[in-house]
Amino acid sequence: MKFKNYLETITGVGIYPLMSLAIFFLFFSAMTYWVLKADKGYINSMKNIPFPGGAEE
Repeated sequence: MKFKNYLETITGVGIYPLMSLAIFFLFFSAMTYWVLKADKGYINSMKNIPFPGGAEE
C-alpha cells in the first residue's frame, strides 16, 4: 500500500498543508518586519559580538 493511500484515510488531512503554509508565511513576514524595523545600533552590536575589541589578528 502506498503512503498516499494512508493519508487519504485520515479525516481532515487536507488542512495540514494549508496550516504549514500559513505558519511559514506568518513567520517569514514577521522576520521581514523585524529586520526592517530593527534598531541599527542593535544590529551593529550583534555584528561585532565575535570581535568585541576589534579585529586583532
